[in-house]
Amino acid sequence: MATYTITELAKEFDITPRAIRFYEDQGLLSPSREGAGGRTRVYGARDRTRLKLTLRGKRLGLTLSEIRDLVDMYESPKDSAAQLKRFMAVLARHRESLEQQREDIEVTLAEIAAHEEKCQQMLDEHPAGQRSRAKSTARRAA
Repeated sequence: MATYTITELAKEFDITPRAIRFYEDQGLLSPSREGAGGRTRVYGARDRTRLKLTLRGKRLGLTLSEIRDLVDMYESPKDSAAQLKRFMAVLARHRESLEQQREDIEVTLAEIAAHEEKCQQMLDEHPAGQRSRAKSTARRAA
């Protein structure tokens, strides 16, 4: 059976060993221990797969709790239809959250555009703004 060191997994997935240890602390990985005093972590194929799924879940924006549930479900011998329905529910909740964030961003961008337009109108109407434009125009002409 293939085994991996923390350094090998960190390089393969382009993450830090600290991140791998964090995922271990969160119960997502469970390497065996070898060497003097059991200080050396040895990761098996199961841990490599769990790490891959964890990183995929993070890219999707899932919480560690959601990732743990899904990764555990992936390994369980439960009915695959139930697993897929559960995964679909997680994705639906996440989609809803992202859609709300997008809507909030669009509203905020519209407010910023309105403020910018109002400020520009005020500058165009303000006598001091007109004088400074006239001075810069005169300087360019000279």
